[in-house]
Amino acid sequence: MDMGSPPSAGTAQAEPVWTGLPPGLLRMRRLLLAVWMILLALAAGLLPGLLAGPAWAAFALLPLALLVWGWVMLERNWRSWRYAERADDLLISRGVLWRETTVVPYGRMQLVEVTSGPVERHFGLASVQLHTAAAASDARIPGLDPAEAERLRDRLTELGEARSAGL
Repeated sequence: MDMGSPPSAGTAQAEPVWTGLPPGLLRMRRLLLAVWMILLALAAGLLPGLLAGPAWAAFALLPLALLVWGWVMLERNWRSWRYAERADDLLISRGVLWRETTVVPYGRMQLVEVTSGPVERHFGLASVQLHTAAAASDARIPGLDPAEAERLRDRLTELGEARSAGL
């Protein structure tokens, strides 16, 4: 009986290769944040400034402060999103304060769809939505390049069919 090596030394799974989201998603989210916060700053500063006096225009500073804070937080959130394709499952990881990792076995996937709303299409982005038998385990990868989203959809569908056929 050999006690020199641990029993799991030969069965350790290799570290997954993580793929981050493209920078277009960060640009889109920052632009939307800037547009809404500037409109809110104009409304918060202009209306009170005209109706109650110039000192009340200082309310415009609050949305501008939120814009600066949101600008930084959006980048942290964008950097936290990543996904990895492994032999038997797909990993999706996200979260800044609370890291959440979702593992979706290929054999459990029922539907893989690519969606792209008007704003996403304008920025050349698409999202991949994974549906499984359990409603709580549905997973999503936002802001992918449309070609990558279609490649991922096709690959996941192919792997899902292959794995579910063996059940």
